[in-house]
Amino acid sequence: MLNLIGTYECKADVKGRVMVPAPLKKQLATVAPEGFVIKRAVFQPCLEIYPMKEWDALMLKMGELNRFNRKNNDFIRRFTAGVKTVELDATGRLLIPKDLLSFAGINKEIVFSSAINIVEVWDKEKYEQAIDDAASDFADLAEEVMGNKSNDGDGIS
Repeated sequence: MLNLIGTYECKADVKGRVMVPAPLKKQLATVAPEGFVIKRAVFQPCLEIYPMKEWDALMLKMGELNRFNRKNNDFIRRFTAGVKTVELDATGRLLIPKDLLSFAGINKEIVFSSAINIVEVWDKEKYEQAIDDAASDFADLAEEVMGNKSNDGDGIS
């Protein structure tokens, strides 16, 4: 499994091209030849970039959903709305489609934020606001999400 690390700031040009920061590009080097999928995030006003292997694994799970169940069908349609394939060009740039830039409210200043096996793409101001908004609730969230896990020497405190 891919384990991406880091948060990186960069700029988009008027066409939506972004130079992927070198440390992130290095981490993605093994999966870059297969390409990526970029989509709208479900819970936040940002985009998500999936390496193709990660996307394929997710689609296998979604393929198990019964398409004759209306909620499943609606979920699949909404989850895949606006999905596009993208690749790094020869200079290490990524072209973010205009409709997705618009969805995420991305202007020029961008934040790439690792999220385990995917990369979130944020407008810098929206990212900073989301982090600030979550700061006061993070201790409660951490306890709720991780508090029931047994302490098996994983280093999480």
